[in-house]
Amino acid sequence: MLLKTPLHAQHIAAGARMVSFGGWDMPIDYSGKGLGVIKEHLAVRSNAGLFDVSHMGEVDIVGPGALAFLQRVTSNDVAKLQDGHAQYSALPMPTGAPVDDIIVYRFNAERYLLVVNASNRAKDVAWLQAQGPTGCDLNDRSDEFALLALQGPKAAAILQGLTPSDLASVGYYKFTTGTLSGLSATLARTGYTGEDGFEIMVPSADAPALWDALMSAGAGHGLVPAGLGARDTLRLEAKMCLYGNDIDETTTLVEAGLGWIVCVEPHKGDFNGRAILAEQRANGPARKLVGFEMKERGIARHGYPVLVAGSPVSVVTSGSMAPFLEKNIGLAYVPAANAAVGSPLGIEIRGASVLAEIVKTPFYKRAR
Repeated sequence: MLLKTPLHAQHIAAGARMVSFGGWDMPIDYSGKGLGVIKEHLAVRSNAGLFDVSHMGEVDIVGPGALAFLQRVTSNDVAKLQDGHAQYSALPMPTGAPVDDIIVYRFNAERYLLVVNASNRAKDVAWLQAQGPTGCDLNDRSDEFALLALQGPKAAAILQGLTPSDLASVGYYKFTTGTLSGLSATLARTGYTGEDGFEIMVPSADAPALWDALMSAGAGHGLVPAGLGARDTLRLEAKMCLYGNDIDETTTLVEAGLGWIVCVEPHKGDFNGRAILAEQRANGPARKLVGFEMKERGIARHGYPVLVAGSPVSVVTSGSMAPFLEKNIGLAYVPAANAAVGSPLGIEIRGASVLAEIVKTPFYKRAR
């Protein structure tokens, strides 16, 4: 039996094509009402799209020992956070590879919230408990909350008409708590599309009313519902890693280009994988996650072999046609010696090597 988010009925009414994703019945696109991945993708780049990401998990870390515990189990420097700030981070293993990539929210000195990937929720909670939390309690509150993502250049304008909070004062990776359409909500200026936008956390029971209010408020701004298909192509254009594809328990954070979320300063203290990650940051990893653009006709799909000088070195971790860029792009790990921008790659498609070239990433970066 697939799990359903509190917004399942809204998706069906909006013409969603539903698929199984990590044990959840989720919308891949809204082609039943004349949309689809490409239209939804372009709407987010030009106007706004509304995503249901309620399948994600939320874990509270509460108590006077919360900061010390998080410094010990995450890769980034949690001590830098102030109240109302968020941080992209990871839960590293002794190998330097992530159990998961996460977002850490600081509500106050004794309460932090972790947003974790849906398919990793049980694994993450078990991992955190196994690290021996001291002076704090872990509470899996995932079932209590729904999470909506309003993304796109018009997201702030749509939201501002529904909340007394001053959204202009909420900077990137910051958040505020208040009301939205009369409902209690946490509004975070975060997202997974490469655009401006907000991720909105509300009690699960309030999610349907909020979805309807947002869609109504956004009608004059070109807002559309958007599914997992557009979420994937948007995050790929912005070179945001997908756990299970681009990062997993076999890829270190530095190999994945995520050394910037690794703090090895003395005040951080020791954490899982610190020595390996510090060495790779100092001397470079043996392989790197690179972005590539197809130079010949063909779309590189997940799992296709990647060739250097005709020999296989890895597989495509993510690949797609990029609707906004109108190019075929992808990500793959290659030996560091072959990872320079401009270097050629072969992507094996139906038994033939198709030419690709390593390019600078992110593929897309919005004007700020």
